[in-house]
Amino acid sequence: MIFADLVTWLQERTALSRLSKNVVDAIAPRLEDRTLASNRRLVERGTIPDGLYILRSGRLESKNQVSLLPGSVINLRELILKQSVRDSIITLDECEFWFISAENFQELIDRYPEISQTFSQQLAQEIEQLSSQLTFEQERQTILRPYLVTKAKRGIIGKSRYATRLRSQIKQASETRNSVLIFGEPGLEKDNIAALIHFSSSYRKEPIVKVNCSKLQASGADLFGRAGGKMGLLEALGEGTLIFNNIQDLPAELFKPVADFLRTNTYLPVIRFEENSIDIKTSQARIIIISEKKLVAIDSLVESEIKVPPLRVRKTDLEDLTNYYISLSCRTKGIKKSHVTPEALRRLQAYDFPNNLRELENLIERALVQLQGCTDITEEVIWPSQGKKKQFRLNLLNAYPKLRQFLRSSWWPDKINYGFTLVAFALINIILFVGPQTRSQNFALNLFWAWWWPLVLIGFPFVGRVWCAICPFMIYGEIVQKLSLWLFPRQLKRWPRREAEQWGGWFLFGLFVLILLWEELWNLENTAYLSSCLLLLITSGAIICSAIFERRFWCRYLCPIGGMNGMFAKLSMTELRAQQGICSAECTTYQCYKGGPQKGEGMETDGCPLYSHPAQLEDNRDCVLCMTCLKACPHRSVEFNLRPPGIELWTTHVPRSYEVALLLLLLNTVFLHHLLEIQDWLGLSLNLTQFWTHFLVSLVALSLPALIPLAGYGIMRIIYRINTKIKPRSFIVLAYGYLPLVLAGNLAHYLKLLMGEAGKILPVSLATFGLSGENLPILVAHPAAIAFLQGTTLVFGVILSVILTQKIARQSFKFLSIQHLCTVLLAFGMWKIILGV
Repeated sequence: MIFADLVTWLQERTALSRLSKNVVDAIAPRLEDRTLASNRRLVERGTIPDGLYILRSGRLESKNQVSLLPGSVINLRELILKQSVRDSIITLDECEFWFISAENFQELIDRYPEISQTFSQQLAQEIEQLSSQLTFEQERQTILRPYLVTKAKRGIIGKSRYATRLRSQIKQASETRNSVLIFGEPGLEKDNIAALIHFSSSYRKEPIVKVNCSKLQASGADLFGRAGGKMGLLEALGEGTLIFNNIQDLPAELFKPVADFLRTNTYLPVIRFEENSIDIKTSQARIIIISEKKLVAIDSLVESEIKVPPLRVRKTDLEDLTNYYISLSCRTKGIKKSHVTPEALRRLQAYDFPNNLRELENLIERALVQLQGCTDITEEVIWPSQGKKKQFRLNLLNAYPKLRQFLRSSWWPDKINYGFTLVAFALINIILFVGPQTRSQNFALNLFWAWWWPLVLIGFPFVGRVWCAICPFMIYGEIVQKLSLWLFPRQLKRWPRREAEQWGGWFLFGLFVLILLWEELWNLENTAYLSSCLLLLITSGAIICSAIFERRFWCRYLCPIGGMNGMFAKLSMTELRAQQGICSAECTTYQCYKGGPQKGEGMETDGCPLYSHPAQLEDNRDCVLCMTCLKACPHRSVEFNLRPPGIELWTTHVPRSYEVALLLLLLNTVFLHHLLEIQDWLGLSLNLTQFWTHFLVSLVALSLPALIPLAGYGIMRIIYRINTKIKPRSFIVLAYGYLPLVLAGNLAHYLKLLMGEAGKILPVSLATFGLSGENLPILVAHPAAIAFLQGTTLVFGVILSVILTQKIARQSFKFLSIQHLCTVLLAFGMWKIILGV
């Protein structure tokens, strides 16, 4: 290139065009040709520049990925200001340069002051421009900061078709700049979906802000800005994303300006009264609107919509969501990750979650607080809020303050247990062993079979499992537990909840079968020492479990008497519960569940012996009415309610197969107790004095009656196959309809002992010690009166079973008539063998 062309090129194509022609003429002769291959480093950041480079051909790229084209001047600023290189530059392909060494360029600067003056002025202008930009950016950030959304909280979790579709809709929305309406029920994290759309788009580096429409100024100044004054959110946002959260709460005065903006992407800043006209402004912001439902006025103004599905239709995603929230919470708390049991997951899946993801997250947080170091989240600590308001409840603690005072006192149940039951149980067992062996001569045996057993059955419809609160089995278990810890300090084992939930019910079922056979074959009702052995056997189970596990593991899962009590307690007209709103809003210690020191009105306790939280109880099975929670609660949340008997069976009840097996076993027990009467009724002549004959007949009696409900259900299934309009509920659900009849049958059997022998307690007491009590008063009912009450009990059992079956099934009487007929047949059999008519 000739000299004149070089000078022209420098003046037209480079930053040296700012210099006069004389200076450029002085620079041009000193330029040298240089060539550098591709992918080579031209200058290194932090080094002293070796000279001035002018790119003649080729392409360069700086470290911050800025491309430099021919005409670019490299190291000019550094040489004038005598600084090190600011940024490394490499060649993208083979490049040709004109080069002037640093020494030669410094000579030119010294000879021609115009060079430093010209570029110093340029630097000053750039600094002023940068300062103005910085001031604008600071003002912009000040406006945006209160509303900024820094990141999306989480992605869409789950594999259901709803989750898949939602992810697809988010992806589609992120590929355009169209306005979007996101609507759905409360608690669905719709704002997070808006954030996912923004951060998945090509504008992810632009800001995203969320404004709550209810808090916007009615004038619109914070959104549109003021003419000649402070800029608004839309101007500060630039090409970012604006989320209108809860658009339905927008002030009425703002609705028209916002609607016009959505329609045209233009707006008018707010003006003062003295101002007449202002310029219309255009916004480049992307708009995402969030609402709980579609709004007709907004629907036509947005270009796309996303309906967020509620959690109740995403039941298949619950496991993934639950595990995610558990991981998140455990990581935040710095604790080992817990796992949710299948039973707890089923409880979650049975709930509708009106507050959706927010409620699920809070529920998991609450459950983790209650774990006390356990690794499994069980159904006991999963207590979703009740979907329906409790009805027909009367809190007896408020109606009768003295009852509350007594139940919170040391009398219930500790003084009764350790002041009376502890000693009485020991004395009764001694008398059973060393005293006479028949009921007519041993008052302890009379108390056992003619008083205690019938009264426990009578108590179920009124006070549920209250017997378990003063049960001697667990009193001795607790004593051994405390004594063993004192002698051998150690950490008691935590409950194997998963295994206990799976197999505990079947264990107590099997134990109950053995006890019933033992009772029948060895005549426990009239053999004192064997009755004592039965009591001591159950006590030994309580003692062994108490020495190994914390609290009352035996009582909760393995005790056969406790299993029966828990099942019949479902029919009770009373319940112990807690107000979930108070528990979730005010309680942070869960002392009723975990135990703890005195707090306010709450007393110091060791926590619920059965590890049940009163706010999460869905039936009476796992509450022994010990009132520990009532004593521990500082918020007066615990209630002792009068309610419709058995209401839980058709509302919140969760059926269990082992409970149904126990129910059918107790149904069979009524027939087992009357083998001689069955022989007479059927005209059989079996020799029951022979052990193996008696044993086989007893097994048949413990099996055959249960076939009637099973056969009835089989007929209902056949009818369903023929006429598919009505599908019967599962057998383990409908089987609870027989519960009143089973209780009535067992009570009718023991009424004969209660009304015919219990009143002889005074002469029997003297006979125990070898004395005559012939002249002492007795109180016994006439056989006709006993028979009348037995028959009345069975009739009421049938009526209540029919009503309960209708409540549970919620199907037509005609369709359920098969089960009702089975109820009548079973009651007829009981009538024949108990009353003999």
